[in-house]
Amino acid sequence: MAEDAKKPTEEVVETDVVVETAPVEEKATAKAGKRSAKAVAEAEEKQAKEERKAENAEQAEKPKQHANPTRTRLERQGKKFRDAAAKVEKDKKYSLADAIKVAIDTNPTKFDASVELHINLNVDPRHADQNIRDNLVLPAGTGKNVRVAVFADVDEAAAAKKAGADIAGIEEVTKLLDKGQMNFDILIATPTQMAKLGKYARTLGPRGLMPNPKSGTVTADVTKAVTEAKAGRVEYRVDSTGIVHLAVGKVSFDAAKLEENIRAIFASIKGNKPSSVKGTYVKNIYLSTTMGPSIIVDTSELA
Repeated sequence: MAEDAKKPTEEVVETDVVVETAPVEEKATAKAGKRSAKAVAEAEEKQAKEERKAENAEQAEKPKQHANPTRTRLERQGKKFRDAAAKVEKDKKYSLADAIKVAIDTNPTKFDASVELHINLNVDPRHADQNIRDNLVLPAGTGKNVRVAVFADVDEAAAAKKAGADIAGIEEVTKLLDKGQMNFDILIATPTQMAKLGKYARTLGPRGLMPNPKSGTVTADVTKAVTEAKAGRVEYRVDSTGIVHLAVGKVSFDAAKLEENIRAIFASIKGNKPSSVKGTYVKNIYLSTTMGPSIIVDTSELA
């Protein structure tokens, strides 16, 4: 123990070790070719461009957030429409008489607007037997001044004129069609003259003016056809989603006349129910004016 005490203590001296780092060698460049300074700079620029392009594409995929929250459809409407819509109870199913009254009261326009009926049917128009289509004469008329043209021989054209046709005769109608003028709302033709209208099919077809036997505009009795057209004959057909859209009169009509027209349409649609449709035939019924809010009508009204 004494010997250990006599031993001198060893001092530990700390020294700073300096590590020298070798300088980073720059990539050797050649005078020409892929390793030239110009080629290397172009490659780096191209890579940076691709990175920016990928970053922009990623940002474009993200949906843009609106600064303000999206307004509802009603809030985007005009003040007159919003005031009119406030008079309609949401999700309430009105009786037909009440729906007509509300539709007239909520008409926001100053002109004599049409009263429109929209019926959503449980049919698939892709099936021939479910492609509902028919025409009928509305008991109270449509309220429109219908211009009728008749494409027929001299004798039949004269009879059509007496019945109230605005334009009648092959030459008269042909001259208008050649000029591209459609100064009529309905075109009636006799079966014997239909072939002559073939070259105008591309003009008349898209406008819904091409005569068709199903709509009652191809007939040998032009006098009856003109009389019915002037009296208020309408044609309806389901669209691709199975909905019938039809104007049933004007706001200026008495409520009783509008109801009479609508019930006549209901009877026609009910009579055309396809046998292949099982269960519910009528999904929804809506009534509105040209620019007014929509009113739900109780489907039991169709029964």
